[in-house]
Amino acid sequence: MFTNIHSHKPEVKGAWVIQNLYDNFEETKKDGHYSIGLHPWHINTGSWMQALKTIEQFSKSDTVLAIGECGLDKACDTDLQLQQQVFTAQVCWANEIKKPLIIHCVRAYKEVLSILKKCNNKVPVIFHGFNKNETIAAKILLNGHWLCFGKALFQEKIAAVFAVLPLEKIFLETDDSVIRIEEIFKQAAAIKNISIDELSRQLNKNVSTVFNIKL
Repeated sequence: MFTNIHSHKPEVKGAWVIQNLYDNFEETKKDGHYSIGLHPWHINTGSWMQALKTIEQFSKSDTVLAIGECGLDKACDTDLQLQQQVFTAQVCWANEIKKPLIIHCVRAYKEVLSILKKCNNKVPVIFHGFNKNETIAAKILLNGHWLCFGKALFQEKIAAVFAVLPLEKIFLETDDSVIRIEEIFKQAAAIKNISIDELSRQLNKNVSTVFNIKL
């Protein structure tokens, strides 16, 4: 089975998918698996507290497996101090309900890791869409977190980073890409020089470990 832990599309045949929602949280009442959160791009100064209350309400459902994507993005227009306030609130909530965090991080790894530490985070943390260097990857893993890769695996420099990472600490995703999860698995297996079946078995174990679901 192909596990896709971060997609903006519903589950497809042959794949186990966590669909991410920024709004329309009523969708979580349908069959499937979801993550919901306040993305730094979509934070509204006047309404984010109410939006968070809505997320808190829907995230208690068994269909919601994670909080996020949430995090920090220094490349967007949202005030960074506001982003930090909203991210901190979501980290606290994830710990209260004991569900993993799926992190969006752009140029703010130091700040994200600092907030997680200050919040005394105890839940699993996945940095999605990772496309940085081995030094940043090592720092994230040293803090006990996971890395998720998608279309960036088709870049030579990202493939080189992926090649040296332990399989026990990675996930794969499609995000908003048109590339199918099967193709991402094929690329990942080729980089690791292992079979797709071997890769799938380990990522199934990772899903079970992080999301407490048996595949």
